Amino acid sequence: MSKKNIDWGNLDFNYRKTDYRYVANYKDGKWDEGGLTTNDMISMNECACVLQYAQTCFEGLKAYTTQDGRTVTFRPDLNAERMYDTALRLEMPPFEKDRFIDAIEKVVKANEEWVPPYGSGATLYIRPFMFGINPVIGVKPAEDYMFRVFCTPVGPYFKGGAKPIVVKISDFDRAAPHGTGHIKAGLNYAMSLHPIMEAHRQGFAENMYLDPGTRSKVEETGGANILFVTKDGKLVTPKSDSILPSITRRSLCEVAEKYLGLEVEQREVYFDEVPDFAECGLCGTAAVISPVGKINDHGREI
Repeated sequence: MSKKNIDWGNLDFNYRKTDYRYVANYKDGKWDEGGLTTNDMISMNECACVLQYAQTCFEGLKAYTTQDGRTVTFRPDLNAERMYDTALRLEMPPFEKDRFIDAIEKVVKANEEWVPPYGSGATLYIRPFMFGINPVIGVKPAEDYMFRVFCTPVGPYFKGGAKPIVVKISDFDRAAPHGTGHIKAGLNYAMSLHPIMEAHRQGFAENMYLDPGTRSKVEETGGANILFVTKDGKLVTPKSDSILPSITRRSLCEVAEKYLGLEVEQREVYFDEVPDFAECGLCGTAAVISPVGKINDHGREI
């Protein structure tokens, strides 16, 4: 399979229109057959539920070219499960897991020329999403929904690639106790836009959020989970009911424990123990594994 004529090694993390996307519609209590389309535009009423009450969820995963030229995706079954759970929490009709995986496969195969070549450092980012589309003026769930999947080739999420980044301790809360922090709802990310822009204006790459209840425990950043390594080589990840269950973090923990023989702890991590860790990093589909060089706690560097 030939590839598009793109400077793959210098891609940034931005949207680029590709050839095909997948669309399925939910109406009268059932999903239609769905299929591929070249149309990247969406038409909806001004009072659509997604516009009024942010009833929307999404996922993120990637496709890669292997050294022997095959195209593979990373654990789409887990994204299917997480989106299913998110939809239930948001009173949306879940898109069946087997259909989710089939939609991913169709989109990647139809856009295979856009999958970056092996060794380029770029990947094909895949974005499944769902939203309530019919008009809703009273606060209630939509009746009609649209499920879509598009893809776009991307470079590193953070500028500079794998260079250590500097994050700051945020005075904002990412999610409320007993709220929606554990699901991939669009509203969670809207809430993080002001804090991340404030961080960028101050020269930081990301925010590190503390738990909203006591502000004494590490949670996650606005777009990635957090990993720590102790001085004796243990891998430690924060545990909280308001943290998104990262597929990348889960995979890294499995590799560390089963293949590298490392001890892995998923537990509450108190912020006052952070200076005692040997290493810190962020992980996620977009961030992959990004080393943290410094944590700025209101002027105090760790």
